[in-house]
Amino acid sequence: MSGIVIIAFVVLGIVFTEPLLEAATATRDWIGTNLGWLYVLATTFFLVLALFLMFSRYGSIRLGPDDSRPEFGTVAWFAMLFTTGMGIGLVFWGVSEPIHHLHWPRSADYLPGEDGVPNPDAAGEAMALSFFHWSFHPWAIYIALGVSLGYFTFRKGLPLRPASALYPLLGERAFGWPGNLVDILAVFGTIFGLATSLGLGTLQIGGGIEHVFGIESSPLVHSVLIIVITGVALLSVLAGIDKGIRRLSVINLWLAIALMLIVFLFGPKLWIISITTTGLGDYLANLVPWSLSFPSPLTDEQAASWTTAWSIFYWGWWISWAPFVGIFLARVSYGRTIREFVIGALFAPVIVSVLWFGVFGGSGLYYDLFEGGGFNALEEEDRAFRLIELLPLGQVVGVLIAVLLIIVVAVFFITSSDSGSLVVDTLTNGGDTKPLKGQRAFWAISEGAVTLVLLVLGGADALSALQAAAVVTGLPFAVILLFMCWGLLKALKDERPLGPGAKTVPGPARRTPSYRPSDDR
Repeated sequence: MSGIVIIAFVVLGIVFTEPLLEAATATRDWIGTNLGWLYVLATTFFLVLALFLMFSRYGSIRLGPDDSRPEFGTVAWFAMLFTTGMGIGLVFWGVSEPIHHLHWPRSADYLPGEDGVPNPDAAGEAMALSFFHWSFHPWAIYIALGVSLGYFTFRKGLPLRPASALYPLLGERAFGWPGNLVDILAVFGTIFGLATSLGLGTLQIGGGIEHVFGIESSPLVHSVLIIVITGVALLSVLAGIDKGIRRLSVINLWLAIALMLIVFLFGPKLWIISITTTGLGDYLANLVPWSLSFPSPLTDEQAASWTTAWSIFYWGWWISWAPFVGIFLARVSYGRTIREFVIGALFAPVIVSVLWFGVFGGSGLYYDLFEGGGFNALEEEDRAFRLIELLPLGQVVGVLIAVLLIIVVAVFFITSSDSGSLVVDTLTNGGDTKPLKGQRAFWAISEGAVTLVLLVLGGADALSALQAAAVVTGLPFAVILLFMCWGLLKALKDERPLGPGAKTVPGPARRTPSYRPSDDR
């Protein structure tokens, strides 16, 4: 049923692109203006909850039986967290977002001059705001869902589906129509979010090929790219998590780190260090006020319009992605304690995000402010390649680094498709953690097909409509996620400690665990 509804939506999106885009955008803007406070307060609550779980006695509880141990090594586990949760987005927005904030700042004090020249004083805020959108808050959202599902699936033996986290509140009714509705929303958010991100990744790869090889980034090139990359993703899917997603994630993590080090070494190093530390200081200093800021009669017009267009949009976007990333994080975190999960998912990826934006965004800000980089006149997908062009690398080395950037984006594309296929197949099979490879392959092909149809036939407007629709689905899921957290806290209270300093054991209502690491290797 979910597949039929999604196919129907895609068809409507292609045939009625403009009306759908207008309707989705209008709905998204209305939500941002009138219900943005819900996104803001919910997202802040998830961050507070993550910190509470890390420091509380519940942190020692394992996502599995007391004798369970992690399925994957720390490096492989972190690589899968990072590539799934942030991969394509960081590469796509690493240069672009700080440039946006430089030219359209949150504070009216930093507006560009009448000649359109950006204010250098806005650079620190631009970096801080990029950290704000890509650091603690999105990962706190993923943690809220990931911990809930990991706990109820691996420790209580319930299916790996969002409805399981509602079991303490609804009992068996959680697996009736209310739970089915929650799972359908999760499928929609996953498919729409993936198709949009894969489309953006395709645009960036196409832009890179045009930049390096002079081949025009046309619908034909986009079609070939999607087909080839989906084919590689299909092979990875069939190889399983251990041989497929894990290996590709580790490889791409090291490739991304190598790319970041090259840009740092050849870029404006002193400026990068300065703007990163300045932006990080501004971010931490404003973490609380920005976290609780939403448009109101007390907010000035510049900050209100900026917050609606950026922060509230991001919170809805991350929440709509929570089912996809949260379920996958839960799936690969069997045997870890809640404290390990929170530390690994909240701090390690944030460090990488800060370094990435500091190097790529900081370099982009420098060349735009002082070297006439002209980033603001370029499309988002072209800005990272423009940065590489400006670095003192030499023609041959510059081409090789641009090719490396293309490879990094492509592998992020593959790992996103892999993990998305696993999540969608799990959701559409009632939370089964042992889906058939053929079914997973079907969803990998379907994701590529949806991206292909939308990007080639619908164009950028179709992707924008899909993106807006995904953000709209974040509203009901924000409420659902709050109830899931309530269910988690309610269940954790039943964990009875064995004695002073001892681990905890599950209370009543435990079922037979439905998963072991050997189930899907």
